[in-house]
Amino acid sequence: MNKALELSYKYKDDIVRFMSALIKAKSYSGEEKEVIEVIKNEMEKVGFDEVRIDGLGNVIGRIGNGKYKIAMDAHIDTVDIGNEKLWEKDPFSGEFDDKWVYGRGASDQKAGMCSMVYGAKILKELNLMDDFTLYITGTVMEEDCDGLCWRYLIEKENIKPDFVVITEPTSLNIYRGHRGRIEFRIRTTGLSAHASAPERGVNAIYKMAKIINEIEKLNDRLKSDSFLGKGTIVVSQIFFKSPSHNAVPDECEIQIDRRITEGETKETVFAEIKDVFKKAGVEDAEIIELEYKKPSYTGLVFPTEKYFPSWSFPEDSLIVRAAKENYLEVFGKEPLIDKWIFSTNGTVTAGVYGIPTVGFGPGEEKYAHAPNEKVEIEHLIKAAAFYATFPKTIVNLLKSRRD
Repeated sequence: MNKALELSYKYKDDIVRFMSALIKAKSYSGEEKEVIEVIKNEMEKVGFDEVRIDGLGNVIGRIGNGKYKIAMDAHIDTVDIGNEKLWEKDPFSGEFDDKWVYGRGASDQKAGMCSMVYGAKILKELNLMDDFTLYITGTVMEEDCDGLCWRYLIEKENIKPDFVVITEPTSLNIYRGHRGRIEFRIRTTGLSAHASAPERGVNAIYKMAKIINEIEKLNDRLKSDSFLGKGTIVVSQIFFKSPSHNAVPDECEIQIDRRITEGETKETVFAEIKDVFKKAGVEDAEIIELEYKKPSYTGLVFPTEKYFPSWSFPEDSLIVRAAKENYLEVFGKEPLIDKWIFSTNGTVTAGVYGIPTVGFGPGEEKYAHAPNEKVEIEHLIKAAAFYATFPKTIVNLLKSRRD
């Protein structure tokens, strides 16, 4: 374990160079081709046993061919930069100094990708192989649709791991879950009429206003879980249809972002919304379920419902115990066990498929989606050592349990 950390520091310059190259390769969701090629080339350079790109555009690096399948995942798409005037440095320069690497995706989430690749190099160099197959995945379109990539990997590529490490930023802590979410719309309909005689029509916006008022109240009543926290509901967008700007609108829709906590499902959420309709006196309103259908950079469309379940694993579960043990061995201290505030690809690996999943990543959540995003170089180095040693640790734990 100490040797893994020593090697990570030895490869500091290579790690920083690779991190900088990842940031320079702009990769908004659905436009990841350039950065995927950068990752593929680096994987081949450091000696992966197999590297390939699947039909959706994910890059998959494999090491070993053992019984236990372990996957480590980083999404490599990013959000937009927003207002460029808020950035102190060019967000795609890949600039770095003695402490930080700067740019869009630095923490969310190219840092995890960088450290995984060099963790794999160290794993091979120290011959930390055992009875496992390790998949290192650089996945696409997560920012638009969490877990879409892993639905594809499991359902179309037949890669269903026994264990998954999500490398979203955790400040080098261990995370064991997060809330889920569901996106949907609500529609009200009315009757158009000339705005000079509104009494002749039925205003769809007025009907929606009553619903919005009840949704604001609902947010205060939503349940809270002792670990994952409170569910929330937000009206995030509003749309309407009207024959003209001087007519009574005959249709209105709102976009809902509903964060779901332990014990909440799509069915319980929709039941609450129907109760909202009753309280608002607008029982003819509709719930519209949403589907993500954007083509990937390969041109493939893989439709996916916009429902992302919550998930968590207990501290005494095998995968969390393995992460804690590995952390203690590598860093010589007890880790902080926590959760993400936002959602990750774990919503599918753990939330949909029930695969034991844990989080450990370089970078800090507070820099995600923010201007002046950056990642600490020390995080990149330490994360690489953790990734190099984790597969061996979890297999040893499995074997001791079996014995």
